[in-house]
Amino acid sequence: MTVPVQNRTMNKTKARTEWTFRGNGRLLGASAITVRGVLDRVMENLNRDDRRAVVPLGQGDPSSFPCFRTAQVAEDAVVDAVRSAEFNCYAPTVGILPARRAIADHLSRDLPYKLSPDDVYLTIGGTQAIEVIVTALARPGANILLPRPGYPCYVARAALCGLEVRYFDLLPNRGWEVDLERVEDLADANTVAMVIINPGNPCGTVFSYQHLKKIAETAGKLGIMVIADEVYDHLAFGDTPFVPMGVFASITPVLTVGSLSKRWIVPGWRLGWVATNDPNGFLKDTGVVESIVGFLNVSPDPTTFVQVYQLLPW
Repeated sequence: MTVPVQNRTMNKTKARTEWTFRGNGRLLGASAITVRGVLDRVMENLNRDDRRAVVPLGQGDPSSFPCFRTAQVAEDAVVDAVRSAEFNCYAPTVGILPARRAIADHLSRDLPYKLSPDDVYLTIGGTQAIEVIVTALARPGANILLPRPGYPCYVARAALCGLEVRYFDLLPNRGWEVDLERVEDLADANTVAMVIINPGNPCGTVFSYQHLKKIAETAGKLGIMVIADEVYDHLAFGDTPFVPMGVFASITPVLTVGSLSKRWIVPGWRLGWVATNDPNGFLKDTGVVESIVGFLNVSPDPTTFVQVYQLLPW
């Protein structure tokens, strides 16, 4: 007796006891170690019939409060960009040139050397900037040094890339400065970088010029780069002024993470950047710059009309 093709297919499907596909084990449970993942769970579990106001204390989103709003010049720049119809195209994967130039000029004001547009790579917010850097540095057996307390996004991204995380403490009795002795103990031949967040998240500290120089000297001695998360740059209150880590890039290479989110109160616009502070050319010689460009060539880009350089009235 001939079995119809359709029946044979159904029987074959029923006979299968195990699928060949599986979820990526590095992604399973990843939301449990990110701020956004935890907040999403909290919001899902809120009683939708509860009309009480919710005060958001878990995420740095100033736009949640009506007293904070970005400058009208920034809003007008986006409106003008959309109406011009000049930004409806695909952008270069590294970002639109005038925007990269504007950011390079802005950052150069605080540096002893001048950055060029080629030193700036635009990203979808600071979060993708972290993704770009960590992915570009990941290799089998490598490790990265992270501050504790720190920003969980680095932990999650390192886990996805198979990059081992080692923690150094921030010392509360020293104004949350980096425990540099611990950094030296943790680092080995497989350490690729250390992360500093300045101004600090979550501690709010601002590192002094002297301490930042010591960090650079320690990193240079160990042969590692510094990833400087400076999304809160110049939001410094008190007697200690903000000093960018790039000031010390002649001692050790620095990759700077920045974004519009905090200073311009527009985290939803999703525009960030990676800046290479590398006057000695070490990041190019070791292939880090090429790896950054390679990542951006296969990843999404920031929205074009938010990249318009008139949005950056620094």
